[in-house]
Amino acid sequence: MLIGVLALQGDVVEHLNALERCDATAIPVKTPADLARVDALILPGGESTTVMKLLERFGLGRPIVERTRAGMPLWGTCMGMIVAAHDVVGLDQPTLGLIDITVRRNAFGRQNDSALVELAIPALGSMPFPAIFIRAPWIERHGRKVELLAEREGHGVMAREGNVLATSFHPELGSDARIHRYFLEIVSQQGKASTAA
Repeated sequence: MLIGVLALQGDVVEHLNALERCDATAIPVKTPADLARVDALILPGGESTTVMKLLERFGLGRPIVERTRAGMPLWGTCMGMIVAAHDVVGLDQPTLGLIDITVRRNAFGRQNDSALVELAIPALGSMPFPAIFIRAPWIERHGRKVELLAEREGHGVMAREGNVLATSFHPELGSDARIHRYFLEIVSQQGKASTAA
């Protein structure tokens, strides 16, 4: 099982280190050839409009969409959630449209409104998760097939639709690896399903 971390911008090293702590093998993904090697992909934090342009420039946008729709597990964190979303409130901003959610950028405030929030995430157990929010989006709308896994102030901040996971916060910046392990379990289940098929 080889996990890729999109390495065009953002918290790439932090995700690679978190995956290493989970005993997972991970590589940075910068080209379609890199993407072809991996079993799953993480879209890290960064700047969404810039990353969408870079995805086009490096020829990665369409292959990511095709592989994800074919079943490759994908996880977007913060900016990655915006890029993976169906659309963005108030902006005619291109996205990959891989999870049926509408998101609002910088919904919890700007950089100086960053916060560490003890977040209830039942899928991870009873202990709250120390979630780091930095210029974070929230989910304003989600489709019928989308499962909201966590909320903050009445708004979705973690969601899953099949093989696609999205978090508006940054699990890679803390020491709690439970969400990385949760994603790795999705990857493992997807691999077993593919083998069975």
